Amino acid sequence: MNRRTRLLPAALALATATALLVSSCSSSGSEDDQDSADGSPSNSPAATAPSTPGTPSATDTPSTPGTPGGTTAPGTPGATTAPATPPGSSTPPGTTAPAPAGARWQPTPGLAWQWQLGGTVDQSVDVPVYDIDGFENDASVVAALHAKGRKVICYINAGSWEDFRPDSNAFAKALQGSDTGWKGEKWFDIRKLDQLKPLMAARFDMCRSKGFDAIEPDTIEAYNQNSGFPLTPDDQLAYNRMLAQLAHERGLAIGLKNDLDQIPALLPDFDFAVNEECSQFDECDRVSPFIKAGKAVFHVEYKLDTDQFCAKTKALGFSSMQKKLDLNAWRKPC
Repeated sequence: MNRRTRLLPAALALATATALLVSSCSSSGSEDDQDSADGSPSNSPAATAPSTPGTPSATDTPSTPGTPGGTTAPGTPGATTAPATPPGSSTPPGTTAPAPAGARWQPTPGLAWQWQLGGTVDQSVDVPVYDIDGFENDASVVAALHAKGRKVICYINAGSWEDFRPDSNAFAKALQGSDTGWKGEKWFDIRKLDQLKPLMAARFDMCRSKGFDAIEPDTIEAYNQNSGFPLTPDDQLAYNRMLAQLAHERGLAIGLKNDLDQIPALLPDFDFAVNEECSQFDECDRVSPFIKAGKAVFHVEYKLDTDQFCAKTKALGFSSMQKKLDLNAWRKPC
């Protein structure tokens, strides 16, 4: 999560000493403390991974802001994405040819979504968009969701090092700064674009090879955190735009995760927004420029019940739901 400083006490209370998986997502069900989307007990243990999306959580030519229904009718998954590169592609990271203009998915306001980053993905939730962990799920999961008409977003931590990821040894010690507050995670020195770009390109290539339609990059507002580096807002803008460029070159949509202060500058570069707790902190109006540009806002609240935020966020056009902080399959949509 990008709002980690605000969520840390609750997260630590929920996390176990051995939890290493990211858990985050929504599934339809009752408000009771159930793991499965339909409210029945899940066979998979709820992940309480330290890398849960949301923390207190490059520069390419800005993409043109979407317009409502530009490539798809609002309320439908909508897809004009070019076919993903098949698994096993030999294209070197960072050398992908730009995708044809308009080829990538453009999620429109109002799309219902499921956000599950931990455990076996519950595919029974009847929503057009799923957001799942890119490392923990293989191409067969994405293909199964596509067969049901779903679009699938690839969750990747793009702003901090995680010691439990299979590529963790590829990130030099010099790239790792202060602890994020979550076990096994350290902020990246995002100023070092030349070193981080090929590493992020490799991760995005993985998402594309598995057939994902979009990227959700986490922890991309290090400049206003205690990262251990003297980062500036311009450093963050450069890094986030680099991520957007990498995604777009691969025909993938990309979402801006939180980073509210930089929404005016980054709106042209990102295809949708992912937001945590804007209602709790009275910040939802700051995310609404995405809606005005015809771009979806996928939003969750953890501490507020739906009757405390749904009326406003639905009026704004957000795709909102209540989630538990451990981000298992449970969801309570607006």
